[in-house]
Amino acid sequence: MAWRLIFPLAKLILQAPTVAQIVPDDSLGAERSVVMPDGIGGLPSDRIDGGAIRGSNLFHSFSEFNIQEGRGAYFSNPDGITNILTRVTGTNRSNILGTLGVLGNTNLFLINPNGIIFGSNARLDLRGSFLASSASGILFESFEFSTINPQATPLLTVNIPIGLRFRENPAAIVNQSAVSRVVLGVPTAVGLQVSTGQTLALVGGDLTLNSGNVTISVPNICGIAALTKKGEGGRGKGIWDTCPCF
Repeated sequence: MAWRLIFPLAKLILQAPTVAQIVPDDSLGAERSVVMPDGIGGLPSDRIDGGAIRGSNLFHSFSEFNIQEGRGAYFSNPDGITNILTRVTGTNRSNILGTLGVLGNTNLFLINPNGIIFGSNARLDLRGSFLASSASGILFESFEFSTINPQATPLLTVNIPIGLRFRENPAAIVNQSAVSRVVLGVPTAVGLQVSTGQTLALVGGDLTLNSGNVTISVPNICGIAALTKKGEGGRGKGIWDTCPCF
């Protein structure tokens, strides 16, 4: 009888779906991203090294990008870097259920055209600005950092990003984070937040706040952005101008 009880349980465990966490792709060649296990701030984490440096920009490319609850993912911040730009080239959305951070003051961009979900315990640990989007590419004057045609970053001087490109019917950005914090004796829900004077932008086909909270500190002028763009026809298709606070 014991075997009859144990076997179905073992079968269920073996059949339980597994979710890939952070998996670099090969589109950056020898400059591909490197994921290393680490403990950061007492939190079991993945430290993300490597990537392609062009001017003051650091590019990362992944086939999967997810963070489990109770874990962190932190990008290393080399000297001289202003922006860390991260794309997801696979076919699955990103589930950010833990802590997403940067080991420095750099701005962080995360794009996944399949969508991004911030879970109820998701939080940001960074001192720069943050943009999460279901765009298919980040536009520069001389090239596009694309998820659809993920080529290596050209060996030329790359300036600041100037916009985002969207496909037809871009996927949603969902924020379920709701973190309670007591400020001066008053319970306050803060959710996703960035430091004073920095930008927090969530840009997608739909922006859903399922009991989630987004906190933006004054004097952050740009604040949070849903999809506001220059259309080229079709729902959600076109180019979105990057918030000038970046």
